Amino acid sequence: MLRARQSVIALVGAFCLLVGVSVALQQANQLSEQEIKEGWQLLFDGETLKGWTVVGTPDSWVVQDGTLHCTGKGYGMIFTDGTYKNFELKLDFKVSPKGNSGVFLRVWDKNDPVQTGIEVQVLDSYGKENPTRHDCGAIYDIQAPSKNAVKPAGEWNHYHIICKDHLIVVYLNGEKVNEVDLRRWTEPHRNPDGTPNKFRYPYNTMTRSGHIGLQNHGNPVWYRNIKLKVLE
Repeated sequence: MLRARQSVIALVGAFCLLVGVSVALQQANQLSEQEIKEGWQLLFDGETLKGWTVVGTPDSWVVQDGTLHCTGKGYGMIFTDGTYKNFELKLDFKVSPKGNSGVFLRVWDKNDPVQTGIEVQVLDSYGKENPTRHDCGAIYDIQAPSKNAVKPAGEWNHYHIICKDHLIVVYLNGEKVNEVDLRRWTEPHRNPDGTPNKFRYPYNTMTRSGHIGLQNHGNPVWYRNIKLKVLE
């Protein structure tokens, strides 16, 4: 009798686990009713590259198990077909050990995204006590994150990025890690504190509409739940 009861419990547990997995899969790459009401749109459907264009090595980006996966092959980036100026962007990302990538905003020239877009760094910099302008959560080469909020390689992280005219705000795993007012960047190749940067355009000009891009930096990286809400 006891064995029979244990078997039933085991079967029920297995069933609940399967249901939980199924629900989790259904929730990935989908909009909630609340998000739909708030005007969010899904940029990645979890099944195809519809709405995206790869610039560079064609097979460097694939759909894998409901994720937009950078294989690390070759070079290049993947861009949204649409262009956006003022918006909120939410996405999940996972990096491989020592993995490097980036979320690019407002890219107006897909053949030169580094110089014509704003990069929010994606990097395996877990555990670093004093993150720099090149670590996860940074506006790359512009401003370091205020804290290191990234999880270890292999775990999912969540970005919530707000672009509104000259204001760029970055939340990483629920913590505000960066905020810049682009109007403070008035010179090419120079930050307001006098440190150099690599950009030939002063960042106070980086306010035009452009593509959202994900970077292939030669390392496996995964993205999912890519959602956007246009702001006025």
